[in-house]
Amino acid sequence: MSLEPFAPSRALTLGVELELQIVNTHDHDLAPHAPDLLRVLRGVALPGDIKPEVTRSMVELSTGICDDHRAVLAQLRTLRDALVDAARRLEIGLCGGGTHPFQHWKRQRIYAEPRFRQVSALYGYLARQFTVFGQHVHVGCPSGDDALLLLHGLARWMPHLIALAAASPFVQGEDTAFDSARLNSVAAFPLAGRAPFVTTWRDFEAYFDRMARTGIVSSMKDFYWDIRPKPEFGTIEVRVLDTPLTIDKAAALAALIQCIAAWLRAERPYVPGEDDALVYGFNRFQACRFGLDGLCVDPTDGAQRTMRADLLALFARIEGHAIDRHAEPAIALLRQSLQEDGNDATWLRRTYDRERQLAEVVRLQVARWAATDT
Repeated sequence: MSLEPFAPSRALTLGVELELQIVNTHDHDLAPHAPDLLRVLRGVALPGDIKPEVTRSMVELSTGICDDHRAVLAQLRTLRDALVDAARRLEIGLCGGGTHPFQHWKRQRIYAEPRFRQVSALYGYLARQFTVFGQHVHVGCPSGDDALLLLHGLARWMPHLIALAAASPFVQGEDTAFDSARLNSVAAFPLAGRAPFVTTWRDFEAYFDRMARTGIVSSMKDFYWDIRPKPEFGTIEVRVLDTPLTIDKAAALAALIQCIAAWLRAERPYVPGEDDALVYGFNRFQACRFGLDGLCVDPTDGAQRTMRADLLALFARIEGHAIDRHAEPAIALLRQSLQEDGNDATWLRRTYDRERQLAEVVRLQVARWAATDT
């Protein structure tokens, strides 16, 4: 099977996908009600889409094509409101967060669609263990070559985005000591991690063809890379973010990625190269484990700084692009979180320290997602 041709799209347009937890309202464990939720929403006019995911205790919402932060935020709010209304009618809850704090993978049921059954047949228990929840951000690219250039440029900032979006400290009732434990589940898949350093679309097509001939892959969906091209959409897809606890945070993260991409395209502040791979694994682990306090090694000079310090410096460097793209409120929200509360993993741990029950943490996550008082 050959790779689909790259369908050009307008540079720097955005699309956002969010995987959400479906929980019951008596003990706040995950609940297999995705079919019911989708049934209630059938026929409702929406700006994007709401569809099933690999297990029946999760659902994915996605925006349409957006130009900027304002459009992303407006569409996400409309989708959120429709989902929350449907969930209330079914007496279930929805929330963000990269992992459910105390669900057990063996209780999860695969959604009855051919793609998900195929994944389950291939990966066994990993498919049900993959009941984790992420935010994916698509960035429009005018050509395949542009997509690969942007992919490798953005790769340097993946650890920082992991740290900023981390929202999965608890797994199966335990504090993992990681800010983003979700990505440990993703790493179990054989084609996860960093994309190969291929810089032209012709070379990428040749790479895909070699992989397809082995029978390892049949489409881009078989790659679980941190960033991957999506030729049918004309985008690159950033996949490292845990699902945030609020719509505002999700829209802000998408806007940040757009502003970094605009900065990379306009100013070419560095040339990505093979040396980036030397420190990528270390930086990624530091972000998952320690969040914003993790260390990041600069592949250019070997200097070490915290993710937090690097991000604050980045916000200053992309300020002009944020103004051009009406993203100042998004960057202000993220800067405030850096200087005050940290990431969502911090909020989850502080909430547990106060409440001492993980079920109560999830109840408050549901309220936070619905934008009610917590």
